[in-house]
Amino acid sequence: MTKQEFVEEIAKEAGLTKADAARAVDAYAKAVTKALKAGKKVSLVGFGTYATSKRAAREGRNPRTGETVKIAARTAVTFKAGSKLKDAVN
Repeated sequence: MTKQEFVEEIAKEAGLTKADAARAVDAYAKAVTKALKAGKKVSLVGFGTYATSKRAAREGRNPRTGETVKIAARTAVTFKAGSKLKDAVN
């Protein structure tokens, strides 16, 4: 599903215009991003939880050449699905 398709679905389900739904989707993404940058978790009961985790620096290997490369430390975003989402999908 593309962002445009997602916005159309939100507009239809919530009875909003596509422009209002697009602003809502953008505001949601911005709010989640802001919270994760601040090191907070975002929990949506029944849907899931967004969080961050630290990944340590490590050495990897280029599969084409076999050369060892350094992979820098980074912060990864994780999502754990909630029980209602899992049940709905299954």
